[in-house]
Amino acid sequence: MFEDPSYIVPRDLPTSLKQESKQIQCVLKLSNNKRPLEEGEKLAVKRAAIEASKTEEPVKGLSNLSLAQTDQAEAHLQGGNLSDSNSLIPELGRDITINCLLRCSRSDYGAIASLNRAFRSLIQSGELYRLRREMGIIEHWVYFSCKLKEWEAFDPIHHRWMHLPPMNASDCFMCADKESLAVGTELLVFGKEVHGNAIYRYNLLTNTWSTGMTMNTPRCLFGSASLGEIAILAGGCDPRGKLLKSAELYNSITGTWMPISSMHKARKMCSGVFMDGKFYVIGGIGEGSSAMLTDVEMYDLETGKWTQIADMFPARIGSDGVSVISAAGEAPPLLAVVNNELYAADHEKEEVRKFDKGRKLWRTLGRLPEQASSMNGWGLAFRACGDQLIVIGGPRDSGGGIVELNGWVPDEGPPHWKLLARQPMCGFVFNCTVMGC
Repeated sequence: MFEDPSYIVPRDLPTSLKQESKQIQCVLKLSNNKRPLEEGEKLAVKRAAIEASKTEEPVKGLSNLSLAQTDQAEAHLQGGNLSDSNSLIPELGRDITINCLLRCSRSDYGAIASLNRAFRSLIQSGELYRLRREMGIIEHWVYFSCKLKEWEAFDPIHHRWMHLPPMNASDCFMCADKESLAVGTELLVFGKEVHGNAIYRYNLLTNTWSTGMTMNTPRCLFGSASLGEIAILAGGCDPRGKLLKSAELYNSITGTWMPISSMHKARKMCSGVFMDGKFYVIGGIGEGSSAMLTDVEMYDLETGKWTQIADMFPARIGSDGVSVISAAGEAPPLLAVVNNELYAADHEKEEVRKFDKGRKLWRTLGRLPEQASSMNGWGLAFRACGDQLIVIGGPRDSGGGIVELNGWVPDEGPPHWKLLARQPMCGFVFNCTVMGC
């Protein structure tokens, strides 16, 4: 899964990682060599870890922890390339070892998992990711699908590509409309089987797909967004095509769905975002009209109540400046939140807009990347990835054989898109989401 043999912590990781990169490299050196440390190395690692422990509090209550498993790690286990030891690094102690591992990049966990069974076990529980989140160490990876049953992951820090195992889904599921959502260390893909709605779940910790999850109210064409280990799904339509105003919350820690209060208005083909700790449902089509809804609904996690916000989303106006364009054939609004600021991609005008909270209006910032193309918004991904906006799509002259990832860290000026990656694959993006952990 990992193509680059270098396991050095990158310079663009959070500050806490930069300050202790030398200490962490000692542990990564061991993973690269895949052999026990010799006496001189043990002493060096111990001294480095002691220096790290002077500035960081030991992690308390650590038991039965694990890190993420990869195909390579499993291959090493089966091939007998692991150390016979089933412990971590005894010379450092468990707490100091884990303190170092928390500051490693998650792209290094595959190599670390191949050290021995203790490290492999440490990777699989998911507790390490919880501790990273508590410390504010979060890396965002982009997950997207340009081909049926296949998903790609891209690490924008190391510019590494990873190919997920293929989904073991039926042709019915693959050909039906699908929504995707990353929450915690899971990737959820929602769609339809012959018998009804279905959910496939990719587990980052085990690198496997599974199915069998069910919502309280099966739905499609809903608005959704995640916040850490939780996600909210709202609206959409049921298997009979009835528009819904109900909503529910998913907890990835417990794997459970909980109904929450319903919105004021039913809608489908809408988008969801978290901003300032609140969940927003934006756009979509309501009952009795094919026009894009301009009012927005906001859910407060603390009060458990929905609030309607009138005219927060701009109406789509025809070329005559009067007629409202039907939203029935368009993709849901392309929205992203970076640093609690809301951005939208206008696929028709190929522009990026920002919502001015103070004046409560949208202002145009500049152009989308020239390579990004879509069919009424379909096939184009517009997402927040950490502190930058990401646009994924195929260039107009590629014939559908190239996909490009462009990024921009928003500032006060117009967008200056940077090409992050370019891969030969279908340029039409079926589904896209970002996992931060």
